[in-house]
Amino acid sequence: MTDHTTRPLGPPRAGGAGRAPAPVTSDEVPGPAVPSPRPALEIAVTSPAGARVALDHGADRVELCTGLELGGLTPSAALVEAVAAVGLPVQVLVRCRPGDFVHDAEEIALMVAEVRSVIASGASGVVVGALTADGGLDADAVTRLAAAAHETGRPVEVTLHRAIDLSADPVATAGLLPALGLTRVLTSGGAPAAGEGLAALAAMVEAAPGVQVMAGGGVRPADIPALTAAGVAAVHLSAKRRAEPRRGGAWIPLGASSASAEQDTYFVTDPAVVAEARRMLESRATG
Repeated sequence: MTDHTTRPLGPPRAGGAGRAPAPVTSDEVPGPAVPSPRPALEIAVTSPAGARVALDHGADRVELCTGLELGGLTPSAALVEAVAAVGLPVQVLVRCRPGDFVHDAEEIALMVAEVRSVIASGASGVVVGALTADGGLDADAVTRLAAAAHETGRPVEVTLHRAIDLSADPVATAGLLPALGLTRVLTSGGAPAAGEGLAALAAMVEAAPGVQVMAGGGVRPADIPALTAAGVAAVHLSAKRRAEPRRGGAWIPLGASSASAEQDTYFVTDPAVVAEARRMLESRATG
């Protein structure tokens, strides 16, 4: 299995909060305690414009998907290329359809091909997952997806997505991840929102040494102090708001999700939410 060395969790900007302190040699006198590196900030985006907002307001990386209103689906190769060109590391969600995470052989084969495609298009990592019908982790499928990501031989991160929150025992599932060599897990602790899953998140940190536990799912900036206190290595926000409709003519529903003209729009990244999340993380690191 390829070595899963990852980049430092904190970025080198904003005073270098993300850089680890240099080791103390035997002839040095330790100085004042250095605050631990702050958890990373990941923003879910659906466009190059969203990635630029994330970059400009302090995110460390982005997760790219389409269909955010459906929980996220695999983006096109062209979209991956465009977002990678913005400059932040891009973790790409590979999920071939909405709904549950129990995938048949044809769907797994499709997602293996999608993993190869997005890595070739410039992704820094992939976000994948699959469950068995009884609520267990589909370790064989996850292993195939991770192996496809590492075929290039360059450093690539692999994150288990929120399928873990639909598993029969999220904490026990987290305990399986170190043996699979995954980089991190995105989870709400099995709760509807991460702020309600603090105890499970803390248990996941203990259960999965070496795997970055990233809190995500309904996260608001105000939740960040409690989440970081639980020991997570990163927080994940969609930081989204609805775009103003730009239609000029009449409106009719074109799909089941289009309940009204006001809701028939798309999500964009809100710079104020990204900036506030970054501020809360900086306060955690220096407080």
